[in-house]
Amino acid sequence: MSAKGRPREFDVDEALDRAIELFWRQGYEGTSLTDLTDALEITRPSLYRAFGSKEGAFRLAVDRYARIDMAYVEDALAEPTAYGTARRYLLDNVDAITTPGRPPGCLSIQGGLASGPADAGVVRYLEERRAEGQARFAARFAAAIEAGDLSPSEDPAELARYLSTVSAGLAVQAAAGASREELRAVALRALRGFPASQPRISQQPA
Repeated sequence: MSAKGRPREFDVDEALDRAIELFWRQGYEGTSLTDLTDALEITRPSLYRAFGSKEGAFRLAVDRYARIDMAYVEDALAEPTAYGTARRYLLDNVDAITTPGRPPGCLSIQGGLASGPADAGVVRYLEERRAEGQARFAARFAAAIEAGDLSPSEDPAELARYLSTVSAGLAVQAAAGASREELRAVALRALRGFPASQPRISQQPA
């Protein structure tokens, strides 16, 4: 009787952690299949069985990166005010993109910066992930308007794009060598352009 299936010859999560590091440092286009199999210490057939393709490995790496390295997004969205959400997101983002022992910048930005026509699927995937992130922040800011925390004149989608654009710029600057202190100062400057919470009007008895 032959055994059903074959046991995996490597730990998938550990392999994805190595893939994250590789794609982060070299970008998607700059990472060859040989680079990937060497870094993961697996054969090409094993890579194809586990991930389907180089693009499949990249997508799973980005998913894992978002869950682990960008877990601070959930904390930011849970802040009680819209301004608190923006502040925590940008400052925690600065800490994340300048973490000692990790590549500077952001995998989702660095991974797709230099992509050719053949990488359209990867570029589209990264765009979709960024759009999903912006939509979550837009929903948070819409809720803040409903709660009276932000002025009704504010545009939730515009505020979400603002944060996304600032965070992407911070990541590019981090990859170029900017220090945590420099980027923190930029984030605090950018926060001056984010609307503060509306003052609470106490109900005084007539």
